[in-house]
Amino acid sequence: MRFRAVYRYATISPRKARLVIDLIRGKPVNDALEILRFTPKRAAYTIDKTLRAALASAEEGAEVDLDSLKVSEARIDSGPMRKWHWARPRGMSAPLRRRTSHITVVLSNEEKPKG
Repeated sequence: MRFRAVYRYATISPRKARLVIDLIRGKPVNDALEILRFTPKRAAYTIDKTLRAALASAEEGAEVDLDSLKVSEARIDSGPMRKWHWARPRGMSAPLRRRTSHITVVLSNEEKPKG
């Protein structure tokens, strides 16, 4: 059984969030929550929120042992970027880019086939 949660338009750069999501990919749910709790990165909070949403979906949806679930898929996709210009000295401007991310976490209690 697979349980999925998506956090869209998270206001964090995909590059920064991928550093954290790589830590939990393929881990059991309890270990992943523990890792995110002690990771001192800003992305850990939003990824933890998404992981808990997938866990709540699993708890509510079907009779499944929550301790046997693993993070089978975890990915960060790039979202839309807001662009504007910031006034600088001598009549110049500097571009500003506010990046967003789409965070997807899939929990599964099935083993992936090797190969």
